[in-house]
Amino acid sequence: MKKTNLTILIVALIAAINFSSCKKDSNKPTPFVFYSVSIDGATVTFTNESKGATSYEWDFGDGSTSTDESPTHTYPGKGKYVPTLYATAADGTKAEASTVLHIAKTSPIKLDDHSLADWDTISANVVVAGANSGNFIKAKYDYDANYIYLYFEQNTTKADGNIYDVYLDADNDITTGLLTGDIPGGAYEVLLEGTVFDDWLDPYYFIGTDQQNFGNYTPQSISEFFKLGTVVQDGSVQKFEWAISRSKIKGLTGKAVRIGVQAAANDWSAEIGFSPDLGSDSYLLDMSE
Repeated sequence: MKKTNLTILIVALIAAINFSSCKKDSNKPTPFVFYSVSIDGATVTFTNESKGATSYEWDFGDGSTSTDESPTHTYPGKGKYVPTLYATAADGTKAEASTVLHIAKTSPIKLDDHSLADWDTISANVVVAGANSGNFIKAKYDYDANYIYLYFEQNTTKADGNIYDVYLDADNDITTGLLTGDIPGGAYEVLLEGTVFDDWLDPYYFIGTDQQNFGNYTPQSISEFFKLGTVVQDGSVQKFEWAISRSKIKGLTGKAVRIGVQAAANDWSAEIGFSPDLGSDSYLLDMSE
């Protein structure tokens, strides 16, 4: 009995030593690889939060690489990319981590560049005035993952104080918003009303079933849902750009939105501009890219 116990004890001790030795050999300290990403259009900032590594190599998933610790990389266009970070410890031990990025459509429009020249590159989504547009000359639209961008060109001045009613059919459902003969083609569950200038633009949601009742628009408390960019007065023509946050306004995260715009005098005494023309269907901005 004693011999058997001793044998078992020795075998167990040898097994423990062997296990400890194997564990030591196979468990060299490997880098802990972790990073976070911040996406702005097609530009991604990678913040490396890895531990235990002395060098790094990034494969951005589009054929480009970097050895910076926390690089910034601009992707060539919309699509799915799989960036991988390879981290190497001082003893040569390596580890890696990957993630999946979805880069949405980007826009050339920059609201903070003090210029409207970037709108010259927009040839699609242009609404040109017709016989019943009033003081509107042209409207243009663009978008990216974060904003819908708007450009208005009118025979007016900022001092005139045009009050804008921007009607949005974000869900493309003819049963869920206001029906108006001035702007057919949609049922508008969102209304943005104000001058756009001087931080005056109020949001309203259509709540109710009577689609002929303008009074069903209910004011909403939504902060920082729009941004004003550059404003230019070119003789008698006013040009300006602004943007609506897609994440702040209900429904704007979809693949399309109908937009109709009315401009009124500063005391609401008269309707003085329309885009598209008065009585024409609202403009369908396709955001399926």
